Amino acid sequence: MGVVYYSRYFEYFEAARTELLRLAGLDVPSIESQGFFLPVISSHCDYRESAQFDDIIIVETVIPNLPKARLRINYEALSKDGKNHFASGYTEHCFINKVGKPVRTPQFFLQKLREHFYE
Repeated sequence: MGVVYYSRYFEYFEAARTELLRLAGLDVPSIESQGFFLPVISSHCDYRESAQFDDIIIVETVIPNLPKARLRINYEALSKDGKNHFASGYTEHCFINKVGKPVRTPQFFLQKLREHFYE
């Protein structure tokens, strides 16, 4: 049909999330090397306009609050010029340890978020 398939937006969200965390010094390998994992426990996407084949899509990504036990990340998928709003959504994540047990947000994670986004 020449439009972006709906499930692709979750792939775009994942790429944007990975980059956001990397910018804060929280790349996935370093988080996991400290014994923590961030599985997605909830995801949502509202579709507004169809992105066309070969459109450049910019995903604005925000962590609205410092997490206590759950991390929520919001996403806005826009055209490069900002005129088209393709989709918006969020993912929620919990922190688990190496054996899969839920844990509170690690202090190193909170500190990196504070340094890069909240100070």
